[in-house]
Amino acid sequence: MAALKLPATTITRASVAEGSCQVAATLRPSADSDIKIEVWMPVNGWNGKYQAVGNGGWSGAIGTRGLQQAVSRGYAASSTDTGHSGGSASFALGHPQKLIDYAYRSEHEMTVAAKAIIFAFYGAALRHSYWNGCSAGGKQALKEAQRYPEDFDGIIAGSPGLDWVARAALSMWVAQAVHKDDESSIPPAKYPAIHQAALEACDAADGLKDGVIEDPSGCDFDPKAIECKGADAPTCLTAPQLETARKIYAGPGKGIAPGLARGSELGWSTFGGPKPFQIGFDYFKYVVFENPDWDFRTLNFSSDIERARKLDADRINAADPDLSAFRKRGGKLIQYHGWSDPQIPPESSVEYYRSVLQKMGAGVPEFYRLFMVPGMAHCGGGEGASTFDMLSALEQWVEKGKAPERVMASGKSRTRPLCSFPRVSRYKGSGDPDDAGSFTCVTR
Repeated sequence: MAALKLPATTITRASVAEGSCQVAATLRPSADSDIKIEVWMPVNGWNGKYQAVGNGGWSGAIGTRGLQQAVSRGYAASSTDTGHSGGSASFALGHPQKLIDYAYRSEHEMTVAAKAIIFAFYGAALRHSYWNGCSAGGKQALKEAQRYPEDFDGIIAGSPGLDWVARAALSMWVAQAVHKDDESSIPPAKYPAIHQAALEACDAADGLKDGVIEDPSGCDFDPKAIECKGADAPTCLTAPQLETARKIYAGPGKGIAPGLARGSELGWSTFGGPKPFQIGFDYFKYVVFENPDWDFRTLNFSSDIERARKLDADRINAADPDLSAFRKRGGKLIQYHGWSDPQIPPESSVEYYRSVLQKMGAGVPEFYRLFMVPGMAHCGGGEGASTFDMLSALEQWVEKGKAPERVMASGKSRTRPLCSFPRVSRYKGSGDPDDAGSFTCVTR
């Protein structure tokens, strides 16, 4: 394997470890590219399939955990550092080709090289190829479906940062609200009180009070319900804090970005902490303004966002609703997103799915399905049932033609069905409230 010759590729290491042949390589599709990849292939028990695993944030590292998980299921797998090291976007300053590598080229080049390496190792063609990623990896997933539809038979796009501009804009919107003055910041000790008030307003709407808001899009909770009537206290919001909370829910709006959903309050420190959210801050500093000294307080939510969208028309964003080529090649796409995600607004996934429906018509569920996960935070965790196996659901769809109507989820000592959007889970009115069998999927 160390002697394998591939275009614009240098094999830097080939060894056997943990029961797999591990090949490291550097790809240079442009003069300024330096894309590191690793391909792990089971020595025994290969299932004949390939899985690419996605990244997170600014993605400057090989995803060894994802590789381990894929290999443990019999997959040959690959991961990339997307062309740089570290978790900052500073690599993009003065390096437009490296930004292209991060945005989409590294994932495709990795896939091409990985398939060649796998064939060279096993001497057999792939049965199927899959992408599995969350957050930035979910964005990468959609970018693959949109830009390189032949790369994968099946794609999982988890909690995708598909509108990179919108997520960055929302994070700066919240930072400006929180840092308007000393009185505007909401202490983390107050998050549980806001969360509890939101639950009291909307939890029972699905027919069962279980500590989770099933469908926050129908929740109109106003944090004014816990406005302080007298002295400040951990269980209430002062007038400036109330204004901040409302801004977090609303987002900058006007086609810029949706806000965070009701139910996300326990994670508000992600955007509302002492410092601006680094991923969004870096985007404006290094990509839009190319100024390491940029001050987030100066962001103009009209002209500056328009500037960012023009710059990113076909770069990092993955919001193109035209998936016709992916559909034509027979590809299947599963997208999921937690309703309590405090880092990427869940409404962005709903908006994207609807945009694809508008573009491509009623047949979209034949190849693309969205699952919204009540109570789940960013890519997992949270107050809801947030442990599930989307890969098995995708395998059944791709390999046996069985489209997923509902996916079982577990957590918090309960099981729940995740329903294919736009359907939502509803308690039947009887039966064990902690058992998925007591719920049905209905059209909201």
